[in-house]
Amino acid sequence: MIDIPSPAVAVVGRHNSGKTTLVVKLIAELTARGRDVGSVKHHHRTGFEFDVPGKDSYRHRHAGATETVVAAPDQLARVKTLSSELECAQIVRSMPGHDIVIVEGYRKSGLPTIEVMRAANEADAAVAQAFAQGAVDGAPLGTDFIQKSRGDRAFAYEPGSIAADLATKMPTANTIAVVTDIAEAQQAAETYGIPHYDPDDVDGIVDFLEAFFVRPKLTVVIQAGGESRRMGQSKALVPFAGRPLMCRMVERLAPVADELVITTNEADRLAFIIDDYPEYNIRLVPDLHDFRGALPGIHTALDAASNPYVAIVACDMLFASPRLVVAEAIALKEAGADAVIPVNKHGYEPFHALYRRSACLPAVVELLEAGNKRAQSFFDRINVREFQQSEVLAAEPMGGCFVNANTPGELHAIEEAFLEE
Repeated sequence: MIDIPSPAVAVVGRHNSGKTTLVVKLIAELTARGRDVGSVKHHHRTGFEFDVPGKDSYRHRHAGATETVVAAPDQLARVKTLSSELECAQIVRSMPGHDIVIVEGYRKSGLPTIEVMRAANEADAAVAQAFAQGAVDGAPLGTDFIQKSRGDRAFAYEPGSIAADLATKMPTANTIAVVTDIAEAQQAAETYGIPHYDPDDVDGIVDFLEAFFVRPKLTVVIQAGGESRRMGQSKALVPFAGRPLMCRMVERLAPVADELVITTNEADRLAFIIDDYPEYNIRLVPDLHDFRGALPGIHTALDAASNPYVAIVACDMLFASPRLVVAEAIALKEAGADAVIPVNKHGYEPFHALYRRSACLPAVVELLEAGNKRAQSFFDRINVREFQQSEVLAAEPMGGCFVNANTPGELHAIEEAFLEE
C-alpha cells in the first residue's frame, strides 16, 4: 500500500463567520467536480461522542477500551483516547490518498489558510477594520492589527476580552485567500496581494483551489516499445519470476496512477493486460513515430496522457518505484518546475521521471518538427528540477529504481538475486 500525501487547506475565521457553511459548499463543489475530498473539523471542547449511548460500540468505549473501530461494508469509524491533542499536520498525514483535505479551524497549524470575514458578524467587522488599517500602514501580515489600530503605545489586553480573542485570529503570512463581503477587507487583501472572493463565489474559490492546491491528476506511462534485439524478444513479455515482466510493472505502478497507459507497437500481444487488470482501465497506445529514441518516446507518452502530470517509466526498470513517482510529483508541485528528473554521475534518468504535460509537450513537438531528436536539447528548453541521489534514496530506501536488463543473461542474474531475497 502506497500512501500518497494529501494536500490540505484550512478555512479559518471567528465564531459565526460562516466557516462551516463555506466548508460544506466547497466540499460539495469539489466532489461534484470529481475530486476526492477529506475533511477535518477542529473541536475545541473535550469529551465529544460519535456514538449513540446503548449501542455496542458505545458500550465498548465506556467499558474501558482506549480505541474502538466500527467497521461496516461501506464505512469505518475509529474513536481513540489521546493522552494529548494531535497536531493538525499529524491528522492530515493520517489521511493519505485524497485530492485535498479541507480543514475547518486550526489557524496555527501552519497550513495555507483561507480567511473568512462576514459583514453581518460584529467580530469580523472589527477585524476587517484593523486589517484595512494595517494594510494602509504597511504592517506585515501576522501583525497584531488590533493593537496596531490603537497606536504604537504599549497596550495590554484584558484577559478574556473580545479584543484579546480577535488579536489571535488575524490574517497571517499563511493566508492564501480572503473570503469576505466587507469592502475594507477586500481592499486590504488587494494591498497585500492576496486574492479575495465573495462568500457566494464558491466556483471561484474552488477554481483557485484546483489551480494551486488540489493534487494534480497523474498519468503513469509505461513504455513497452516492441521487439528488443539484445533481449531477443519483447521486454514487456519476457518472463520474470514466472510471469510476463509487464504484469510486474503494472502491479507496482498502478496504485499511484489516476490513469495508466502502456505505449507499445504490439498491442495485440499485450491485450491480455487489459483483461487481467480491468480495474485499472489500461490503455494501449502505439508509438507516434517510426524511429526510436528518447525524444520520440517522450512525445508519445505526453501526447497519450490525459492528466497534467505524467510519469514516464521504462518497462525494463524491474524495481521501478511508486514511492519515487509520488516524491517526484510532490517536488514538481512545490518547485513549480516543468519536469523532475533523477540525476546521477551518468546524467539524467528520463525514463523514471515526471513531466508537466502543458509545458513539455509543446517543447517536444517543436524540437521534433525541427528535426532535433536529442533529449538533451529538450531538457535545455524546460525548467528541470533535478532530483538528487539522496532524494531518490529518501523516497525509496531499497534503491535499485533504475536497474534494467538488456540481455537474457542480465535478466537471469537479476531474477536469481530477486528470488533469493
